[in-house]
Amino acid sequence: MSQEIRNLEPKALWNKFADLNAVPRPSKKEERVIEFMKNFGTSLGLETFEDEIRNVIIRKPATPGMENRKPIVMQGHLDMVHQKNNDTVFDFDKQGIDMYVDGDWVRAKGTTLGADNGLGVAAIMAILESKDIAHPAIEALFTIDEETGMTGALNLKGGILQGQILLNLDTEEDDEIDIGCAGGVDVTATRGYNVEETPEGSVGYTITVKGLKGGHSGMDIHKGLGNANKIMNRLLFDGFENFGLQIAEISGGSLRNAIPRESVAKVIIAEMYDEAYVFDMQEVINDIKTEFKTTEPKLEILIEKSDLPANVMDLGVQEGLLRSLYAAHNGVYRMSADMEDLVETSNNIARVIVKDGEISIQNLTRSSVESSKFDLANALRSAYELFGCEVEFGGSYPGWTPNVNSEILDVLVNIYEKQNGAKPNVVACHAGLECGILGTNYPGMDMISFGPTIHGAHSPDERASIKSSQKFWKFLLEILGNIPTK
Repeated sequence: MSQEIRNLEPKALWNKFADLNAVPRPSKKEERVIEFMKNFGTSLGLETFEDEIRNVIIRKPATPGMENRKPIVMQGHLDMVHQKNNDTVFDFDKQGIDMYVDGDWVRAKGTTLGADNGLGVAAIMAILESKDIAHPAIEALFTIDEETGMTGALNLKGGILQGQILLNLDTEEDDEIDIGCAGGVDVTATRGYNVEETPEGSVGYTITVKGLKGGHSGMDIHKGLGNANKIMNRLLFDGFENFGLQIAEISGGSLRNAIPRESVAKVIIAEMYDEAYVFDMQEVINDIKTEFKTTEPKLEILIEKSDLPANVMDLGVQEGLLRSLYAAHNGVYRMSADMEDLVETSNNIARVIVKDGEISIQNLTRSSVESSKFDLANALRSAYELFGCEVEFGGSYPGWTPNVNSEILDVLVNIYEKQNGAKPNVVACHAGLECGILGTNYPGMDMISFGPTIHGAHSPDERASIKSSQKFWKFLLEILGNIPTK
C-alpha cells in the first residue's frame, strides 16, 4: 500500500499523507498525532508548540525575497471521522489507514480515508519541509477535534496567531473557493423508560437497515439520501400500529456529522400475528426500496427471526418515541434565499439508541443563519419534549459570514482563472469550517478555504482524486508566491 501511494504525484504531498495516515487519529483521541506533528516541526528546526487545548502551531520564516509579504496562517484539522463497514475488522485506535489506488482515486479498505482533512494537513507539512518553494512567513495551525465539536478552534485564544491571512485547506471540490459556511448545534434528547418482561406467546425478530450510502451530514444533506434512523422508525411504527410490535433495543447511526447508514432493532410480535406481520413488512420494505431506488440502490432491509429478548420497552414510552421520531425533522429545512443551491438550514438525526431503560437521540442541526439554526433546534426540542425527553443544546458554533471584498479572494480567483481558463465557483458551504469560529478571536484576519476534490467524506466510500491533488498543489504554490504585500 504505502509505496503505491508514495509514488503518486505530487510526491511531496502524497508522501506526507502516507506518513500522516500511518498514525491513528480519530476525533478526541489525537494524542499520537499531536506528538507526531510536534516531532515533525522540531525535526525541521522550526518553532513548534501546542496551546492549552493541544492545537499544534509551527512557524516557518519567509523565504528570501518574500519578507515584505503579509504573514499567513495555513490551517487544517488533525482528527478524522472514524467510520467503517459492518463487515470490516479495523481498530481506529491502533491501526493506520489501509489505502489503495483505484484509477484516479485513492481509497481505504472498508474505512474512511482521512483525506478530510489529512490531505490539507499533508500539504501544509510539505510546504513546511520544502526548501525551494517561495512563501511568506507561515504559521501552520493544526487544530484538534474538528469533526466532533470544533473543540480546537473554539478554544484557540486570541493573541497567539500573528498572521493576517488564513488559508483553510478543508474544502472538498477543487473548483470551489469557500468564503462562508454554516454554524451548528448538537441537539441531544434523553429519557428513561420502564422495562417490562416479554409477554408469553411472543416471537423475536431482528430488523436490520443497511447498505445506505451515508455521507457528510452537511455537504450531502440535500442529495435525498436515506437516513437509517428514519427508515427504521418507519418500519417500527408500522409494526406497532398494525401488530402491536414491542421494542427491546435499537442501535442506529454513529457520528453526528455522518448521515446514518445502518440501524439494527430487536423487537417482538405476538405469535398470532407472526405470518401477517412478515407479509405486511415485505410490502412496506418494497415501498421504501422503490422510493429510494435511484439514490440508494444498495439499500437492504432484513426482517429475521431471532432469540426472544427477556425484556421490552413499556408501550406508553415506546409510542411517544416512535411518534416523536416520525415528527422530528430530518434533512433540508430551508434553502438560502441569497445564494443559489445553498442549503441554509438542516438537521441530521444521527444516532438513536434504546437499551437498558435509556433512550438517546442525537442530532446535528446546521444553518448559515444563527436564528434559523435555533428555530429548527427548538422545533426538534418540542417534538422530543412532548414524550418526556430532557433536551440539551451543546457544542454550538457560529457560521462564517462571506466577505465578498476579501483581498485574498481576488488573488485566488485571478490565479485560478489563469491556470484553468475558467472562473472558480465562489461559494458558501453547508458544513462547519473552522473559519467562522477562528474569526471570533481574530476578526481582522482575511480568510479563505479551498482544497482538492474529495468525495464520500465521513463514510467508508471516502475517496480523493489524484488528478485533483495535482491541480490543488499547483494552485497552492502559486497562491503562496502571490500573497499581497504588507
